[in-house]
Amino acid sequence: MRFMKFLAGTPHVPFLRFKGLCFALSALLMLGSLVSLATQGLNFGIDFRGGILMEVRTPQPANLSEMRSTLGQLGLGEVSLQEFGAETDVLIRIQQQDGGEAGQQAAIEAVRGALGDDVNYRRVEFVGPKVGAELIQDGILAVLIALGAILMYIWFRFEWQFGVGGVLTLIHDVLITIGLFSVLQLEFNLSTVAAILTIAGYSINDTVVVYDRIRENLRKYKKLDISALCDLSLNDTLARTLLTSGTTILALVALFSFGGPVVRDFSGALIFGILIGTYSSIFIATPVLTYMNLRRDSDNAAEDAGKATTAG
Repeated sequence: MRFMKFLAGTPHVPFLRFKGLCFALSALLMLGSLVSLATQGLNFGIDFRGGILMEVRTPQPANLSEMRSTLGQLGLGEVSLQEFGAETDVLIRIQQQDGGEAGQQAAIEAVRGALGDDVNYRRVEFVGPKVGAELIQDGILAVLIALGAILMYIWFRFEWQFGVGGVLTLIHDVLITIGLFSVLQLEFNLSTVAAILTIAGYSINDTVVVYDRIRENLRKYKKLDISALCDLSLNDTLARTLLTSGTTILALVALFSFGGPVVRDFSGALIFGILIGTYSSIFIATPVLTYMNLRRDSDNAAEDAGKATTAG
């Protein structure tokens, strides 16, 4: 099955030669993200800003494009439609209207008039700003808990140096991805939070594969320079990294192209996040270890003890 090999043999790319340039690039991207967040913030969606939530059922399979066009002509601001469950069930989100409760009720009546009497309105709710603020806090808490859990996992599986490197990489990936939403003013909603958590999980999975190989090589090459050992480990896992990222991005590109506007921001965030995660696993997570004073004493002692036991 030689024709199925992605890379013929182990490459010899000097990744760590570019670590200074990559650190500078990442620092610039992270700084730009922080500046954008501080100056223009995020374009929060209805989930966080508050608004009207309507669950409707149509007599025939719903034509989302036609419904979106009809409701878009009402001048209600941001209107989001999403099919869920059966083909006849549609979830409509409308941004909060001016005028308090009277303004929300007027918007609901306008939607009813535009969709007609054949539509069954199964649920009509108003999400207030207080609920939106609570969702923002819950979203931030979810990201922080995920990062903390990943730190503990890496720490227990490897050593504290690997845990620090893994979490620094995750902060890098999450911050730059959120910065993209701020710079481009893409809608930031609960789906985006889910995308960010997915990116964190994907990124740390790729990083763990590289860290596993580094740990193996620490035991195998006892006198090899740490930078050279990290380069060797990255080249050993390069084919796996590129294949995994490439096939995942192919699926996400199809979802981005044909999934419609409902999932476009979600899939777009995942595509960008996986690209950043792949970059950081190679050029950030591993080079950081060269400054962490990795020790091979415990590994060598364990190996020597094993040899002594075998000899005895």
